Amino acid sequence: MERLDPRTTHGTPDPLVQGGQGAFPGGTPGGTFDPWRYRDDAGVTGADLVGYKVEASDGGIGKVDRASHEVNSSYLVVDTGPWIFGKKVMIPAGTVNHVDHDERKVYVDRSKDQIKAAPEYDETADTDPAYRDKLGGYYGDTYSAIPPGTAR
Repeated sequence: MERLDPRTTHGTPDPLVQGGQGAFPGGTPGGTFDPWRYRDDAGVTGADLVGYKVEASDGGIGKVDRASHEVNSSYLVVDTGPWIFGKKVMIPAGTVNHVDHDERKVYVDRSKDQIKAAPEYDETADTDPAYRDKLGGYYGDTYSAIPPGTAR
């Protein structure tokens, strides 16, 4: 499968629709980013993603170690292996662009550097609201930096 170029559109609708309010795949209203919910069109529904390879916008980052499908609380824990010294990272579900089940790959719409700079994964705090707010805020900030009309 071809890697998506984050600088171009890939079949996503024009973000300025519905009277300029914006509409994005996955049902996020007004262009808001919901970090803890998989996009409707990502192809995740009911799938066990554990063991899938994870591709950032600029290359592979590791494998899914754990996946959550809890309503409004979904995320992936990715084992980065030697990429960032065997560190695990927690990636909110909203960053998942799409899943290729044939190739067993999850594509996220963040770069390796954005993921590497994310708050460190804390296995003991993954359900702590303060930790989730910090992580969701970090990924929300990186989302808002993506220009309209680019791949999400």
